[in-house]
Amino acid sequence: MPAKKLFKYTAALLLCTAWSSAFAQTKIKFQLDWRFEGPSALFLVAKAKGYFAQEKLDVTIDAGSGSGNAVNRVASGTYDMGFADMAALMEFTANNPNTPGKPTAVMMVYNDNPSAVFSLKQSGIKKPADLVGKKLGAPVFDAGRRAFPIFAKANGLDAAKINWISMDPPLRETMLARGDVDAITGFYFTSLLNLTARGIKEQDINVMMFPDYGVKLYGNAIIANDSLMKTNPEALRGFLRAFAKATKDVLANPEAAIKVLKERDGLIDEKLELRRLKLAISSAIATPHAKSEGFGQVFLPRLTLMASQVSDAYVTKTRINPDKIWTSAFLPSKEELNVFGK
Repeated sequence: MPAKKLFKYTAALLLCTAWSSAFAQTKIKFQLDWRFEGPSALFLVAKAKGYFAQEKLDVTIDAGSGSGNAVNRVASGTYDMGFADMAALMEFTANNPNTPGKPTAVMMVYNDNPSAVFSLKQSGIKKPADLVGKKLGAPVFDAGRRAFPIFAKANGLDAAKINWISMDPPLRETMLARGDVDAITGFYFTSLLNLTARGIKEQDINVMMFPDYGVKLYGNAIIANDSLMKTNPEALRGFLRAFAKATKDVLANPEAAIKVLKERDGLIDEKLELRRLKLAISSAIATPHAKSEGFGQVFLPRLTLMASQVSDAYVTKTRINPDKIWTSAFLPSKEELNVFGK
């Protein structure tokens, strides 16, 4: 090949390589904690509005089947990142201290744990002490049920005197509605709406939110695989920047966010999921604790107390070290985390 043509060919090749590099996107697989419901709009908006793409990320968002599974899948490397309850992450880490690739929480989203105890007012259950000797129902992996010993201790209850009935998630609210159990545990924005969907009037439901009864646990956080943190920290930072930007949009306009959710899952009830999203915002995301500590962040003494409480309640193999399950190293700037406004 003549030198002139070789030069042109080489220049074109270099130009194409540079162009491809400039527009290359890092693929990230993200695992939700549950189905596509109101709160998942936080992640879907970041994708739909191109915020992930602006950070050169190609993010796949999949529905989940519980925080425990989300933690396991991120730990195994099946997913790069996920959304999971902090207690589930703590339990996994403490019970698998030598497992490589352990996930770490990198951004707090549910600053207040949305778990609650639900009962029908006709049962006469008005306060924690009224639960003694009663039948409580929940799936065995329910976050509220797992953390109930912490709720019991905070309220002077003997957890051993609570009779637990296990069931699959779809049966939980049904069993309470028909009187098979006296109370249930569940996320506030899930069980409340499921009960009303079964014909129970909201004014006939008694709700004891964990945070209102001395339980200061953190809720769900974004978690990342150890491999992603080490090999592509900038991709992780970009993901969190995009998510913070989307969160600000969702808080400002939940109705538009539900439209995005509807595009992903055409079978959702928009009115129901809008209510669910607003309940999640008020009870877990834009709470006084979150505004005090700062969105996405944690207060170390509070996290340390939670680690100790979870170690005791879950009877973990090793004590939980807060430094092993949380890092703020990848968080966006203070200005970018200001999702609540003034």
